[in-house]
Amino acid sequence: MSTGVQTVTGKFVWHDNSSTDAEKAKTFYTELFGWETELFKPGEMDYTMIKSGGKTHGGFGAAQGGAPSAWLGHVLVTDVDETVLRAEGAGGKVIAAPMDIPEVGRMAVIADPQGAVISAFASAGEPPTGEGIFVWDELMTTDVDAAKSFYKEVFGWTAKDMDMGEMTYTIFVRAGDIDAAGCMQRPAGVEAPPHWLPYIGTQDVDATVAKAKKLGATIFRDGTDIPNMGRFAIIQDPTGAVFGIWQTTSS
Repeated sequence: MSTGVQTVTGKFVWHDNSSTDAEKAKTFYTELFGWETELFKPGEMDYTMIKSGGKTHGGFGAAQGGAPSAWLGHVLVTDVDETVLRAEGAGGKVIAAPMDIPEVGRMAVIADPQGAVISAFASAGEPPTGEGIFVWDELMTTDVDAAKSFYKEVFGWTAKDMDMGEMTYTIFVRAGDIDAAGCMQRPAGVEAPPHWLPYIGTQDVDATVAKAKKLGATIFRDGTDIPNMGRFAIIQDPTGAVFGIWQTTSS
């Protein structure tokens, strides 16, 4: 295992948008964020990658088997098959069994015991860094303690709690004492099932919200400040996938 892999193991390194209308999703995100796309042909399939700042960060694809539109985050692991066995042993469910991606690596899709879906990915070479446009990933769950236990077993993440006044926010931490993701209890009255939510960085949350509306998006949460940290909003794209946007507070 190379040093490059060791330093990012347990990190979100890629994000896929699986959509009921992949072309519509691609048009929405490229217009909203100014992303470029790059066609990749692993094996016999065409895969449209998200490109920004000269680097690739994720991709667009068609939702399979009648599944709704959704974002899927990929966490780097050293061995996908072993990760899947740990996930099953911890009460998780295999959504897509380990599979090889020509020239890229190996992956599997799992659901945690509460139903949130995530991918385990092992790179065939130097892994993508995942840095740039996707700035955070957050789990909303019905059982925070169970999530802490599951993700520690599966990805080796530890957890630390932050008192945020009306709520406690959990940070998952990967090797090297580096923050990997967030976790929060599903608020009362929220009907959304447990899920992982990616956050995309922006220089202006309110301008991005306004543009998203014009492009046909639904705003689940308008621009909201987190004191001394930043501002965020939650958006559903025109095909149904939900994501957050984040603007860091200037120091």
